[in-house]
Amino acid sequence: MNQTDLAFTPALELATLIRRRELSPLELVELYLDRIQQLNPLLGSYFTVTAELAIADAKAKMETLTTTSELPPFFGVPISIKDLNPVAGVPCTYGNPALLQNIPTYDDGVVTRIKQAGFIILGKTATPELGSFPYTEPTGFPPARNPWNLDYTAGGSSGGAAAAVAAALCPIAQGSDGGGSVRGPAACCHLVGIKPSRGRVTHAPVGDRVGGVVSNGPIGRTVADTAALLDVMSGYVTGDPYWLPDPETSFLAATTAKVSNLRIAYSIKIPPLGPADANCQQGVMTTVKLLAQFGHTVEEKCPDFTGLVETFPKVWQSAVAASSLPPEILQPMNRFLLSNTGSVGEYLKALAEMQMVAREIVAFFDTVDVLVLPVYLHSPIPVGEWADLTPEETFTKIIHWIAPCPGANATGQPAIAVPVGFDSHGLPISVQLIGKPGAETTLISLAAQLEIANPWLHHRPSLAILA
Repeated sequence: MNQTDLAFTPALELATLIRRRELSPLELVELYLDRIQQLNPLLGSYFTVTAELAIADAKAKMETLTTTSELPPFFGVPISIKDLNPVAGVPCTYGNPALLQNIPTYDDGVVTRIKQAGFIILGKTATPELGSFPYTEPTGFPPARNPWNLDYTAGGSSGGAAAAVAAALCPIAQGSDGGGSVRGPAACCHLVGIKPSRGRVTHAPVGDRVGGVVSNGPIGRTVADTAALLDVMSGYVTGDPYWLPDPETSFLAATTAKVSNLRIAYSIKIPPLGPADANCQQGVMTTVKLLAQFGHTVEEKCPDFTGLVETFPKVWQSAVAASSLPPEILQPMNRFLLSNTGSVGEYLKALAEMQMVAREIVAFFDTVDVLVLPVYLHSPIPVGEWADLTPEETFTKIIHWIAPCPGANATGQPAIAVPVGFDSHGLPISVQLIGKPGAETTLISLAAQLEIANPWLHHRPSLAILA
């Protein structure tokens, strides 16, 4: 196997090679560090590369391989962590260069689980400031560019994570989704991204600050990789404000489970913001055609998301105030959001209104198992496309672009983004599947069925094929 093929090998297969002693953790870490050195200047996918820590961890794991055969599931496999999630001893900037010397003394709860699974952390991936935007262009850092076409965004807020996986600067990545921030970058970069159900993944030790709309989630190249990482990330930690019972079988097992006849709804438009562009419509219709061929019952219908257009942004933008960062160090867009954040009473009223709308959306799933929607309402934007707009104009465009995503954040339902194909600019086309609360296994099984029918793993960005 050549070095490019090895870099693009799924994370589960890499773990198997290490377990068989056919590949060493150090060899793998050095491979990805070399690729990061070559490609990260083009992509802007990592803010911080923890080369020395990764090499030291790999060497320690090589010692472990000589003394034990009892290994955690991803022993020796490299991974990246989004720079909104603290890793002890590593800078956590939250996308703001004023925080380059912010060195946490603790691991985020999801990072603890990732370390326990045997992963080796390569570094912290790029995010827009405070994770506020669906593109990753924070002041003071290079923009995160799309490996499939460098003129376009890798999405946000897990844009660096998605760019890194798509270009094989790591085999799999952790991200987070507060309004499409896993699904959007996965869609922009031809990847699989899962936004888990509320309560599936812990927010320990800090806690949830935004009304339960944010979930940590996996980004990978295959359904099996993302499902297995979700298995790692999932689980209750004492004191979590929301929690779910563990599924009857693992999420990885769901990738090979038989999918019974499902009731599937779909839509190419989002009430009240209108239809998706032609590429995004094509993704939905191609997917729906496949699902009908599989024997699922398919019907065009969609919940009404009108009530979220005003309430969701009021809840979501409160994260800027919750950061406690002074306005003078924030980017103009976040200063605008901060200045428009209401009182505590107004926030709680908006949260209650959002929850009432969420009940109506969840009720839609009384007669539907899965809803198929575009991930965004139009294709990825060029880097810098909205740089000259006012914050008000940019905010309006953001709300329209990401319109298919916040519904699942408001309701706490699971959703998964999967690739469909490519448009005339070489940019990926994707769809998202939204399921009943707590029903990740159904979505994962269905996504695996789509993956078999329309394989996407063999596609690689040309810039990532190194000699």
